[in-house]
Amino acid sequence: MPLPRPRIRRPRRTSASIAVTALALAVTATASGDMTSRSKAAAGPVAAADESALAPCRIAGTMGIQMSEGLPTPPGYARSTGEIRALNLMIDFADAPGEGKAEDRLAEFFPQTTQWFRTSSYGRLSYRPEAPFKEWLRMPKPFGAYGIERGSPYEPGYRELVQHIIAATDAEVDFSAYDVVNILVTPNAGPSALDTVLSVTFSGNADAPHADGVPLSNTSFVYSRQDDGSGSYQDTGYRVLPHENGHVFGLPDLYTPDGGGAVGHWDIMSEDWGANNDLLGWHKWKLGWLDGTQISCASIPGVSDHVLTPLATEGGAKLAFVPVSETAGYAVEVRTRAGNDDAVCKPGVLIYRVDSDIDTGQGPITVSDSEVESGGCTRQPNVHAELSDAPYRPGETFTDDENQISVSVVGELRNGSYQVRITRP
Repeated sequence: MPLPRPRIRRPRRTSASIAVTALALAVTATASGDMTSRSKAAAGPVAAADESALAPCRIAGTMGIQMSEGLPTPPGYARSTGEIRALNLMIDFADAPGEGKAEDRLAEFFPQTTQWFRTSSYGRLSYRPEAPFKEWLRMPKPFGAYGIERGSPYEPGYRELVQHIIAATDAEVDFSAYDVVNILVTPNAGPSALDTVLSVTFSGNADAPHADGVPLSNTSFVYSRQDDGSGSYQDTGYRVLPHENGHVFGLPDLYTPDGGGAVGHWDIMSEDWGANNDLLGWHKWKLGWLDGTQISCASIPGVSDHVLTPLATEGGAKLAFVPVSETAGYAVEVRTRAGNDDAVCKPGVLIYRVDSDIDTGQGPITVSDSEVESGGCTRQPNVHAELSDAPYRPGETFTDDENQISVSVVGELRNGSYQVRITRP
């Protein structure tokens, strides 16, 4: 059979389209009052007094940016370390009755999602899925009657659907006991994911419907199966959920209206179809999965050497960061084919720019390609090929002439670490 045609990821309107005012304020201060009633800690690391050397590299969020790459992640999102409880509800409709058993739908995502987070976080996030209802929850209206469209916010249709979900479950579910809510919709409701991706997440949203005294502010909806016909669905289909849950932890979309060309397959927030992939080191720092001791801040003028261990392995220095302004800088990390990075075909030093003043879905992160227009080194379906060979190898140098910055890969050590040399004015 011929290989399936390459798929260009159609951008979805996710949490970025929700509660603009509330999120913009949250970036600069704290979440609104009804969010703090839940007493959940903010996601990600918090600067400590002995980490003052990292201050120049903790680029801040920007006013008006709905979901920023800045540090720290503002309050209102779900915790990203320790144990989190995820409520999973499987729903269907009279015009789209559940396909097979509801428990089979749940099994499409677990235990793979739990393991993915355990591996990516080095065990710092313990994802505990719970499904108190073993049967499909039939909604009182046909799916078509709700008027659900791609990534709509909590508009009347979604608000009514959520209120119906609450009414069907609240007698047996204490929503205040959960950090995350996943609504696993029967796959035959709405169009195929090959045509339109309906899956969406509402995160950090104080205006969400309430149940048991808390807003359903960190809720992911997953619709049709991301099955491209390549035969990989059993191993990779679950990955839409870690992507959507990335939003409840405060991570933005890294794909743009043009597809995955900004970051490629180097982060699940860019491409979650096809072969497994991890999160960027910047996101792991943002989520609190990397300590300050694992970050090298290259903010001082001159030349500095940094030895970085592969991102997939636990322990050791993981990320060097070169700030170029209060809202932007370059991240440097080592990527190898290990852990969640099944698709890596060229190991080496990955270099990318992080901009906290660029919104979700507009390119807040851009990977530097060491081999421009090479066509890449992978032919796996649903992996952005051009950036697959983006990492730099020993003897190669990245330069930013405008900011007079260079990052040279000095060499690869026997233990798999890489030595990089950063030069800045």
